[in-house]
Amino acid sequence: MKLPSRVKLVDVGPRDGLQNEKQPVPAEVKIGLVHRLQEAGLKNIEVTSFVSPKWVPQMADNAEVMAGIERRADVCYSVLTPNMKGFEAALPSRPDEIVVFGAASEAFSQRNINCSIAESIERFAPVVQAAREHGIHVRGAISCAVGCPYEGEVAPERVELVARLMKQIGVQHVGVADTIGVGTPRKVQRALEAALRHYGLDDVSGHYHDTYGQALANTLASLELGVWQYDTSSAGLGGCPYAKGATGNVATEDVVYLLHGMDIETGIDLDRLIDAGKYISDYLERKPNSRASTALLNKRHG
Repeated sequence: MKLPSRVKLVDVGPRDGLQNEKQPVPAEVKIGLVHRLQEAGLKNIEVTSFVSPKWVPQMADNAEVMAGIERRADVCYSVLTPNMKGFEAALPSRPDEIVVFGAASEAFSQRNINCSIAESIERFAPVVQAAREHGIHVRGAISCAVGCPYEGEVAPERVELVARLMKQIGVQHVGVADTIGVGTPRKVQRALEAALRHYGLDDVSGHYHDTYGQALANTLASLELGVWQYDTSSAGLGGCPYAKGATGNVATEDVVYLLHGMDIETGIDLDRLIDAGKYISDYLERKPNSRASTALLNKRHG
């Protein structure tokens, strides 16, 4: 397989990255992160989620954050809307894309949202329909696509099932997510191949957590299948509340360093990206969780 010559990255740091932070991050800091990411050349940013503040207090300022962004015409701003109430709350903010999610693990679905996989997808049907009627693009995330904290390994057939159900309700793109970061290259390829039975290559992306240090290897294995879209998180922000000690999403900086080193275009300025990750890490009073960022920041101060 010829490797893609260009890759699209969706930075999920402002949403997936920050949602598990214990300390509240003020809206102006989140807006500052979004602005720095778009200045670094990111064209796709997952900004916030419209969920009950009771469950995710960090995202209670969703409308304020969306209203505060200086939007660029060439940037796609997406938000997570898990139900109709969330979608209706998000609509005045004019998101370019909404994200819905379904687990490939029956146990995770039951524990997480108290319903089966099929029921969870059914709940999204009206959300997807409403979004498409408003001309808003719909992306679906298939979580726990290779492993689950409750039932262990997840079979590719489960991924295929979720992809098929999402296709049926009108979801336009699916992301295959290794939510707890247990995947290795062959397992991730099998999960992607399962999703590709129902979606074209241009409508499938990868979302890899780096818990076991496999995210870059999994990205390379995905590139070998021709997959050219990935979710990443500036400064490696984030973690999974269901996996003890899990690190966050793969760092955008590390993926960009890998891609640029392979002559794959991203449209992203690595130096400015590092500045964005340092900005949010400084606010959180810790170092960026990115090897490339650490190395290049050390070099700057060397």
